[in-house]
Amino acid sequence: MSQAFAQPASSTGPSPAPVAHPAWIMQGNIYEVNVRQYTPEGTLTAFAKHLDRLQKMGVETLWFMPLNPISKVARKGSLGSYYAVADYTKLNPEFGTMADWQQMVRAAHARGMKVIIDWVPNHTGADNRWLTQHPNFFVKNKEGQPAVAFDWDDTKQLDYKNPEMQDSMIAAMRYWVKTSDIDGFRCDVAWNVPASFWRRAIPTLRQSKSLFMLAEGDSAYLPRSGFDAVYPWHMFHAMEKVAAGQRPATALDSVYRG
Repeated sequence: MSQAFAQPASSTGPSPAPVAHPAWIMQGNIYEVNVRQYTPEGTLTAFAKHLDRLQKMGVETLWFMPLNPISKVARKGSLGSYYAVADYTKLNPEFGTMADWQQMVRAAHARGMKVIIDWVPNHTGADNRWLTQHPNFFVKNKEGQPAVAFDWDDTKQLDYKNPEMQDSMIAAMRYWVKTSDIDGFRCDVAWNVPASFWRRAIPTLRQSKSLFMLAEGDSAYLPRSGFDAVYPWHMFHAMEKVAAGQRPATALDSVYRG
């Protein structure tokens, strides 16, 4: 397969059933957590000490940036990017153990909070175990090697034409729901993963519990594929133009209807 990154947002096939959004998110807020920088220790145990304070602040949903181990090959700087995932079913040992994570989730739930995690389905890190165990899971460049996603040279692009790869991705996501009872996912670069995958993955994940699914992207096919919420980039840029006097306020209608 030649190098290509714009995955088809196909709308073929039957329309999905309307999404039943989790009631707890309809008027809820989301608080992003960067574990590594949140405390001097940079661990989940250290972060958990802040749950009472966050509860008093009115935080309702905690969104954790990626928790997976970070690839060492082609690493960005000494710490690496959270979005270069080395293993989808492991916890970054810098943060602690899986038992620490499970305890943190239970502690958040005990305070009435929900927990979602950042998920990176578009690409893996440059030494993800799938590269050796399942080389056919990846898009190939013209030399026949795993292709770099865009200009992110610490990552490798996943091939969503491979059904086994899709199954493995869904299984990895289910692992986190089953193992730690999380409440949803914020899906990174969701706009570059095809609708056909999301229409399979999201209903499968929701078989075990009601989950909140947030897509990084604003393409119309994302909510139609089962996401509860998307990023309003087009609306934001239109509002910038309205504020600058470059467009009338009625321009927002075209974004909303689009």
